[in-house]
Amino acid sequence: MTPRALILIPARLAATRLPNKPLADIAGAPMIVHVWRAAQRSGIGPVIVAAAEQEIVDAVVRAGGDGVLTDPDLPSGSDRVRAAAERYDPGRRYDIVVNVQGDLATLDPDVVARTLDPLADPAVAIATPVTGLAPGEFENPNVVKALVPRFDDAGIGRAETFTRTPDPARRGVCYHHLGLYAFRRDALDRFVSLPPSANETRERLEQLRAMDDGMRIDVVRVSSTPFGVDTPADLDRARKIIAARGATG
Repeated sequence: MTPRALILIPARLAATRLPNKPLADIAGAPMIVHVWRAAQRSGIGPVIVAAAEQEIVDAVVRAGGDGVLTDPDLPSGSDRVRAAAERYDPGRRYDIVVNVQGDLATLDPDVVARTLDPLADPAVAIATPVTGLAPGEFENPNVVKALVPRFDDAGIGRAETFTRTPDPARRGVCYHHLGLYAFRRDALDRFVSLPPSANETRERLEQLRAMDDGMRIDVVRVSSTPFGVDTPADLDRARKIIAARGATG
């Protein structure tokens, strides 16, 4: 039976490099609305924006979506997602919570849907997508790498670890990690209850907290590579990509 999924998109206006980025205009709509629309088109469950500010909720509601207001002082997107899940679904009807970053303006809906695939194995606590590394990304510490020794015929593999600076000898098992996570509901509860781990702090990668606690993370390999909009240059790139999509129908 297909697990019941609730998609949550954490978003906040406070960003050092690109303030107010969820409301940045792209092709006549706020960026957060583009992400919400892509998540909706995945067809795997309801999509709720978990916002730190009322302005974000208002923008999503005007576009026909749904949002919930969360405490702006929550320490991370994962905490925001869990708070929104508890508020929207206190009866826990949904077995799976999918965390989609609110700055993935060029997101492919199929990536969201395929993120659920590894959870067909009941031993998997968290699922996340990866894609192949582009030239120069192996050396770039801003690109998070998943080390995956092998994949099955469905493109699913168990993550060995995640890192920004892998051993050059492991280049052949490194993949570009994309910032979406499908959590089993109890795994999300457990994750946000844990303190940051030493590996998480060293690498600045939240998912290592889960791995250090023994939670299994499997990945699914996809071909699309959405990117997070963090700078004005990223925003310009996203605008060009979305404009080109519109021009080609």
